[in-house]
Amino acid sequence: MLRAFKTKLKLNNKQKTLMAQHAGYSRWIWNWALRIWNEADKEGLKLSTNKLKKFYTNHVKPQYPWQSTLSSRVYQFAFMYLGEAFKRFFQGTSQHPKFKKKGRNDSFTLDNCGRIMEFSGTRLKLPFIGWVSTYEPLPEIQTKRVTITRVADSWYLCVAYEFEPEQTVKSREYLGVDVGVKVLATCSDGTVFENPRAYKKAKKKLARLQRELSRRKIGSKNRYKTQLKLAKAHQRVANIRKDAIHKLTSWLGKNHAVIGLEDLNVSGLLKNHKLAGAIADSAFYEIRRQLEYKSEWYGCQL
Repeated sequence: MLRAFKTKLKLNNKQKTLMAQHAGYSRWIWNWALRIWNEADKEGLKLSTNKLKKFYTNHVKPQYPWQSTLSSRVYQFAFMYLGEAFKRFFQGTSQHPKFKKKGRNDSFTLDNCGRIMEFSGTRLKLPFIGWVSTYEPLPEIQTKRVTITRVADSWYLCVAYEFEPEQTVKSREYLGVDVGVKVLATCSDGTVFENPRAYKKAKKKLARLQRELSRRKIGSKNRYKTQLKLAKAHQRVANIRKDAIHKLTSWLGKNHAVIGLEDLNVSGLLKNHKLAGAIADSAFYEIRRQLEYKSEWYGCQL
């Protein structure tokens, strides 16, 4: 079974610049390939990402010397991810791929040319990047690829690895859970999990930063600084919400054999504009999503 691990990287300015360059490289490849694909589609021509990658390697890459100073593995994964995006689109499970914009979901993927990368301690040697440090100890795992993402001004290491789930000893056979707005969850045994209401508490600050951003001149340093403040504020809200939900779902999965969770029409409830913010703060869908995979981890039934 696959499990994801994500942790913040401790980087110096030189390493941050190198990360940003690789993320920009990945974005450049994605946008170039998507533009060519769209133009070919208008002409009625059929393309594949393999054909695009071959054409790029032989005819386009030599025109851009700066790309030779970065890891070649980055552009290969960019083509692969675009191919997967089109596959989901043709299957009807996703929208048509869109162009990427600088500063939004910046990321790139690296591998070690098929060789295993071993994790241990708080240091890791990344291909081409070199040694990087983390704020928390890494799990002792092995993997062949890692993805680096940027949130606000911080960079994160993301990796998926195989693990064997272990069933935990259950303290209760059955538990019903009622998710809500005022409190995050109320259990049938009387246990109540409070809703941190991170978005509600940060709403005024977010609105102020948004107004401040709208007054900044596009392309100015002050606009960039305000964008960074706004991104950090949003990330803080997301982290508080995520922490509360992980504590709830882990407690439910580890200690109960059968969990009963009510089915809610979240999209329908969000149409009520008076409740939309509070419902989003409670993250009903995220609670169910986490319980679905944690029930497999801890050997319980949802």
